[in-house]
Amino acid sequence: MPAITLVGAQWGDEGKGKATDLVGSRVDYVVRYQGGNNAGHTVVIGDQKYALHLLPSGILSPEVVPVIANGVVIDPGVLFEELNGLNERGVDTSRLLISANAHLIMPYHRALDKVSERFLGKGKIGTTGRGIGPTYADKISRAGVRVQDMFDEGILRKKLELALHEKNQILTKVFNRRGLDLDIILNEYLGYAELLRPYVADTSLVLNKALDEGKTVYLEGSQGTLLDIDHGTYPFVTSSSPTAGGASSGSGIGPTRITKVVGILKAYTTRVGSGPFPTELEDEWGQWLRTQGHEYGVTTGRNRRCGWFDAPIARYATRVNGITDFFLTKLDVLSGLERIPVCVGYDVDGTRHDEIPMTQTDFHHAQPVYEHFEGWNDDITNVRSFEELPKAAQNYVRALEEMSGAPISAIGVGPGRDQTLELRSLV
Repeated sequence: MPAITLVGAQWGDEGKGKATDLVGSRVDYVVRYQGGNNAGHTVVIGDQKYALHLLPSGILSPEVVPVIANGVVIDPGVLFEELNGLNERGVDTSRLLISANAHLIMPYHRALDKVSERFLGKGKIGTTGRGIGPTYADKISRAGVRVQDMFDEGILRKKLELALHEKNQILTKVFNRRGLDLDIILNEYLGYAELLRPYVADTSLVLNKALDEGKTVYLEGSQGTLLDIDHGTYPFVTSSSPTAGGASSGSGIGPTRITKVVGILKAYTTRVGSGPFPTELEDEWGQWLRTQGHEYGVTTGRNRRCGWFDAPIARYATRVNGITDFFLTKLDVLSGLERIPVCVGYDVDGTRHDEIPMTQTDFHHAQPVYEHFEGWNDDITNVRSFEELPKAAQNYVRALEEMSGAPISAIGVGPGRDQTLELRSLV
């Protein structure tokens, strides 16, 4: 059976949790393959809303095995806070599997993340300050601490000694901050080790065996294509690869086993943090979208920057990820607009670009070229088939589909589990 990858096709916050929840009863494993608790998914089931930051959305489906794979960076304190919160609400979290190879966010990662962002001032990246970037930096420089290291006190102590020899020098001499105590960190993480032990597994082996047995694996990224470390609006990006290519290395599943890539698109565009955003609306329409769409970060609570749909970005996401199907979310937010602008290209110093400009400089100077579509006034939150949508809404969806380069197979018309129009199966 196939592995199916779910990716954000914009700057994140597209509604990936809703998409995963939609297929939850039809897949066997839901896998987070990158990122950490710097992102969040919101899932609404009945009158219950769940905000997930580190756990895969599949944790809410009793028949699914949720997996935190090797490409994720884990803050154990946040993980157990989230698990305990779900347990208190009656959610069974005992099925969770965590890769022994996943890297751990340490207290010095959080400290360095916060002070370095403040130090950058106006040049800051706009990180969440949760230590994600410094953890990935240590991973790449081969100085990271992995989940499995907590089960050997000697190895954990040695790694902390080496790390703190450097990190405390930076904290005290560069940023004039207090250094961190090795024994305090060691004891804290040894305590986490016993709590984590029941969940830890060779998740790459588990997932590949599951595929051999005919089971379906759903690979869930956090953030979005334009925040990818290689393919995003660098340097205003995350520290990992939320694109489809990252799903293979981040989970230990070979790329030939991934047969479908589902891209999640909002019916408009948002982003959090610094960086270029050609269709951003810094006026009353931007505030209108923010209010109507409840555009506030699940993890940070920060206001999301809002703008109209950007077709070149959607085409770029299709190309970079090999997207086979789109899930269009929040179509209901646009109800009530007389006309809906869509960015179909850019003007850069008098030159028309139908694709994202090659250089960061040109993208920073890109001005959107808009085409306008007829809006609709109907409340579509109770619509349950594509044919029931107002004709103008149907035309809008079909236009986005044609401009984006892949079929729109599902449409969100509200936050609820039942407020999805599935035109084609996503599994």
